[in-house]
Amino acid sequence: MDTPIATKNTNAFYLQAALSFGVALLTMIFSVFYLPVDPWIRAFLGLGIMYLTTSAFTLAKCVRDAQENQAVYTRLDQARVDRILAEHDPFKSVS
Repeated sequence: MDTPIATKNTNAFYLQAALSFGVALLTMIFSVFYLPVDPWIRAFLGLGIMYLTTSAFTLAKCVRDAQENQAVYTRLDQARVDRILAEHDPFKSVS
């Protein structure tokens, strides 16, 4: 049977991801703020940044949920197979 390999992300990976996201978001906010255009264009671009940020979080949550569901199904299937193998007696006579 193929058993899934448990992967664990390190704290450094989480820190790198959080810092990268923060730098990208702040860079976009500052670039829109200092863009030499009319205020309504700035507001439109700001709304675009907010929409893109929230949809990125939603997509990440959906991907995480799908991976967790797949892991649960894999564990349930493995538990069923283990139970069947534990209950099987190869020396039992067939009547």
